[in-house]
Parts: sequence; structure tokens; C-alpha cells
Amino acid sequence: MTVTQAAPAPAAKRNKATDHQASLIVQGADATGIVAAVTAVLGRHGANIVSLDQYSDDPQGGSFFQRTVFNLAGLRAALPALRADFDGELVQRYGLAYTLRDMSVPKRVAVFASKSDHCLLDLLWRHRQGQLPVSIAMVISNHPDVAEEVRSFGIPFFHVPSMGADKSAAEAEHLRLLKDNVDFVVLARYMQILSGDFIAQVGVPIINIHHSFLPAFIGAGPYAKAKERGVKLVGATAHYVTEDLDEGPIIEQDVVRVSHADTAADLTRRGADVERAVLSRAVLWHAEDRVIRDGNHTIVFA
Repeated sequence: MTVTQAAPAPAAKRNKATDHQASLIVQGADATGIVAAVTAVLGRHGANIVSLDQYSDDPQGGSFFQRTVFNLAGLRAALPALRADFDGELVQRYGLAYTLRDMSVPKRVAVFASKSDHCLLDLLWRHRQGQLPVSIAMVISNHPDVAEEVRSFGIPFFHVPSMGADKSAAEAEHLRLLKDNVDFVVLARYMQILSGDFIAQVGVPIINIHHSFLPAFIGAGPYAKAKERGVKLVGATAHYVTEDLDEGPIIEQDVVRVSHADTAADLTRRGADVERAVLSRAVLWHAEDRVIRDGNHTIVFA
């Protein structure tokens, strides 16, 4: 296997705009007093709540979800004590699950791409403009076509060929590159199917952009098929990847209206615009801990 690469990825930098801010995600069985327990813990530690969103799918025995962002001077030093307090209040008292994260440390992401570059370059541009609070650790592609454009952004590029039915060698190299280096993966029109073994072993969430408002026009040439059907809307879907192809939890969707006068090329262009917007929103929301997975569903506090 031939692997070409750029320089090692730079270390993730702390985001000064969110210094001293943390996100708290809580989920589990709904019960009276959860919000009060969260705010009481934060109050005891002198934290100031910046935002708090919550949702219960059924107040009578349903599931509860909450995202809280709070500010606390000396946050890094206070995190162990906060976790100990939340363990007692949320885990032991209510049987809830929670995650607590210092938001000034951006999540590390690897972007997979093929020959189509519109989603990839959009993410790189938004990242350079400071619109995506992530650290892009690397771009991996099964084609070398986008190498120079990726490197122009100062992002390491790895070409890992993946041909034929047996993808095991390519996936082994992917796992080697990703191990302990990323917090999630984005498939920016990566035109390869990931095996169940890879999905299980990678150990981090994978976000995919699908070229339609799922489920419709599955397979090659989606916009030509849409043209043949005379569709009046084209769309895109960003979702988490599972072993069931294109059936993972949906994060974001959008559509654009088209007409009988639009050609297949017009649909492709307009569809690409929607794909870029949908994928960037999904990546942003995931990076900011706004998406909570619940089975094959998501709760999105956007």
C-alpha cells in the first residue's frame, strides 16, 4: 500500500473565546428535581450558567436530556471536584449519565474525502475563518486529487488507496492514523462504504453527509434520478454512521426548491450548496456538544 502524507498535525490549541467554559450533557430517565440538582452543584462551586436547554420526551416516566454551558474561573483545576459532585448527585441519586467537557479545548477531527471536494473545502475554509471550533488533525482520501488544496490550508493530507472488494488493508491504515489522534470523524463525500469492523474499532463518532433527503435516490447518480422523477425539492442529510448503511441517527437535514427547467447539472450544483450547509451545521453542533444520541434518534439543542 502506498501512503503519502504531509507534516504531522499541529497540537490542538485552546480556544480563548471559551476559556473557563464547560459543557454538561445529562441524559436518562426523567424525574423531579434533576434541573435543581444540576444548578445546585454549579452554585456550590461558584459557576455561572451561560445557557441551559432541556427536553423530556414524556414527563410521566420518559427520558430526560439537558445541555448546560457554564463559566467558572479556574475551570481546569475545578473539574475533578465538579465530577465528584455530579457523580453523587446525577449518577448515584438519579441514575443518570453525564459528560463534562472543557470547551476551550477543541475536539480533534479527521476528514475523509474522495474526488468531490465541495464539502471538504467548505469545512477547511470555515475552520480557517474560525467558524468551526475544532482542530482538524488530518484529511484522508482514497484519491490524491485534493492533496495540494488541503496542504494549502496547512492541514496534513494522507492518501490511502482503497480499491477492490477487500478494504481491510486500507481500513487498517486508517485505524493506525486515527488511533488516539481524533475525537470524531467526518465523511465529506467519502465514496467508500465503511465496514462494521472499522466502525466498531474506530471508537469515535462518525458523521456522514448524504446527497438526498433520506431515504430517497440511494446509490449512484442521485441527481439524474431526481431529474427523471421531476422532483421539486432536492436536499441533504447529515447523520451518524452505523453498520446499517445510511440509517444512522439524523443530525440535520435541509432542502432547496427546484423546477422543471433545472437540468441535472443545476440540481447537482444546488444540491452541493445544501450539502455544504447541512454538513457544516452538523459538524458545528457536534463540536459544541449540542447533539445527544438516544438510540437511533437525536436531540439537537441548536
